[in-house]
Amino acid sequence: MTIHIIELGAVTPQPWRNGGGVTRELLAWPPGSGADWLVRVSVADIDRDGPFSPFPGVQRCFAVLEGAGVVLDFSGVEQTLTKVSAPLSFDGVAAPGCRLVNGPTRDLNLMGRHSAGTTTMWGAMPDSALPVAARWRGLYTASAAQLQANDGRTLDLPAHSLAWCDEPHAGLWRLKPATSSSPCQAWWMSLNAAA
Repeated sequence: MTIHIIELGAVTPQPWRNGGGVTRELLAWPPGSGADWLVRVSVADIDRDGPFSPFPGVQRCFAVLEGAGVVLDFSGVEQTLTKVSAPLSFDGVAAPGCRLVNGPTRDLNLMGRHSAGTTTMWGAMPDSALPVAARWRGLYTASAAQLQANDGRTLDLPAHSLAWCDEPHAGLWRLKPATSSSPCQAWWMSLNAAA
């Protein structure tokens, strides 16, 4: 089983066309797929209010990593998200307006093609486990942590890094804090094959 680790600091930021922030693309999967990716993981720094870009045919999952948070406006229905909020999942065809609560934020984005299957992202508590079977799986951790793999390996994950694997039978993954006293802020991600 191959587990890939990508550190946020090693990724070059790309400015948005509207000038509202920058994005660091951690992964476009499968590798080499270019604009035809099935899963995309990125971290965005949002500097000012403005709309999201539409992504028809894509499921989006969004979580706040740093900052006071954002208010997303879905045609008059507002959703406030902060660092303690559960990730929000929504259809990418919706391009909500985004208003900063109190200054810039850093945000985690997971996108998956509807045609590829079901894309999900949820908070990973210490000692929590990722379901055994997934077409693609990932773990993003904002704090230093350890990933225990089913084959007995324990991998040290630096803060702000993505671990991922695309072997469907990779077995159980478990999240551990780097030390017994350290906090652990992380998110599980998965793509399950379409029925």
